[in-house]
Amino acid sequence: MGASSESALWRGRSEDVTGSIAKPAPKLSRRLDAEDLRRAMAALGTALDPQGSGASVHWDNPQSGAKGSFTPTGQPYPIDAKVCRAFTAEISAEESVEKIQGHACREKSAEWALTEVKAVNKG
Repeated sequence: MGASSESALWRGRSEDVTGSIAKPAPKLSRRLDAEDLRRAMAALGTALDPQGSGASVHWDNPQSGAKGSFTPTGQPYPIDAKVCRAFTAEISAEESVEKIQGHACREKSAEWALTEVKAVNKG
């Protein structure tokens, strides 16, 4: 290839497709194994159910010793044809306790998916 051919490869053309790398989904906790996470997400779904009571839902995994709870905060709200809800959580695993605030959304018949998770500052 000559220099003019190479430079043609690097010149942007209108038909060139560009994109961005999607931001990875937030993780509930890096301390949870797959079974802990399965149990936690089931409890999250129960806690955030718009038809539910809005009460805290607890979960645990006797095999790993991990446990926690989810409490919905506020009412469900719609975004892009999804139902979303804020929550607080407490997760105890690997001899530490994490306090978390977050948001999750779901489509009509789908599982809840985390959209935001952040640690609550202590003190």
